[in-house]
Amino acid sequence: MSFERDAEPWRLPLAQKGLLTECVTDMLSSTMQPLIHNALQSIFASTLASLHVYPGSSTSLLIPVASHLITGFILSPLDLVRTRLIVQSFNPQHRTYTGPIHALRKIVQEEGGIWGLYLHPHLLIPTILDNTIRPLISLGLPSLLAAQLFPGTLISIESSPAAWGVVEFTSSCIGLLATLPFETVRRRLQVQVRGRGQALKTCVEKRPIAYNGVVDALWHILTEERSDLPVERVVGARRKDEGHVSTWRRTGLGQLYRGLGVRLGAGVVVFVLGMVTGAGDESGWAEL
Repeated sequence: MSFERDAEPWRLPLAQKGLLTECVTDMLSSTMQPLIHNALQSIFASTLASLHVYPGSSTSLLIPVASHLITGFILSPLDLVRTRLIVQSFNPQHRTYTGPIHALRKIVQEEGGIWGLYLHPHLLIPTILDNTIRPLISLGLPSLLAAQLFPGTLISIESSPAAWGVVEFTSSCIGLLATLPFETVRRRLQVQVRGRGQALKTCVEKRPIAYNGVVDALWHILTEERSDLPVERVVGARRKDEGHVSTWRRTGLGQLYRGLGVRLGAGVVVFVLGMVTGAGDESGWAEL
C-alpha cells in the first residue's frame, strides 16, 4: 500500500494516528506477558521439563512462545484499532473514527461483535501466525545460529559479547525476512471492513476487491503489485538484465518486504552501537 495525497498527514493528532493505542498496547503487553508466562510455567513446567527445543537451553520454547501468543491474541483488538487509526483519512469528511475508544466501539457494533473482533478468520489466523513466528524466531534462532556459527563453543552475552552480537544481528535479519510478509498481510486484512460496516476511507491505496484470507492476500500481492508496469519490451542488450530484475520488479515481492531496508538499517545502527559501547543483553534485537 502506497501513500496517496491527503490533508497534511504529518500534522495528524498523535492519538488519532495510533500512537496512544500503540503505547497502551506495549504497556499492557509488557505487563501481561510475564504474568502469563509465570502462570504457564507453574502449570506445565514439570510436564515440559524433559523437552528441550533448541541447543544451549534447559527449558522448552513452548511456554515462552505460548505466553507471547496468548498475550498477542488478547491484545489483538488494540492492534486492529491502531492499524485502522493510522490508515484512515485525515480529511474530516472521510474520517471514520474519532479515537481509539470510538473505533473499538464502532468495530464491535458493525463487524460481528466481540466474537468477530477475535475469531474472524481474517483476524485470527494472521494474529496466530504473527504472534507465533515472531517469538519463535527471536527466542530460538540465536541459540541455533550460535551452535552453527561457532561449533564446539558456548557463546553467550557474558562470555563473548561481540560474537553474541553477531549472532543476534544475523538472527534479527533472518527474522525480518520470515515475519515481514505475514505482518504486511495482517495489516492489509485489518484495513478491510467486515460485516455491515462501511468501507474505510484511507490515506493509503487499497485493493478495490477485498482479500479472501492470508493465502489469497499473499497471492494477489505477488501477482498484482509488480513495479515494472507498464511492461516494457526488452530488446538487444537490455534483454540480459531481465533475469536480474524479474523476481523483484516483475512480482509484488517488494511490496511484501516494504520497509525492509529501513529496518535492516536500524538493526545495523543498533549493532554498531552495541559493539562500540559494549551493550549488555538490553540490545533490543527482538521485536516482540
